Amino acid sequence: MDPITLIITSLATFVQIYLYLLIARVLLSWFPNINWMNPPFSILSQLTDPYLNIFRSIIPPLGGIDLSPILGFLLLQVLQGALVRIPYMI
Repeated sequence: MDPITLIITSLATFVQIYLYLLIARVLLSWFPNINWMNPPFSILSQLTDPYLNIFRSIIPPLGGIDLSPILGFLLLQVLQGALVRIPYMI
């Protein structure tokens, strides 16, 4: 495997792991009694909130429902799809 393919595959894997973290963050946000200051939750929040805040500035919460993760998921899915196809184009 050449170095460029290795880098692209690693980036695609990172995006996939980050998608899993976002899914966990969204699912946990449905439980209002979670203390986001506890260590496992604070780490998850610190990893995902900066990315989601970009989309929260574009789409404010509507009626208490945060729709920003939808845009975040969409962008990451497009990025991952592009990364997966690049090695076949080289």
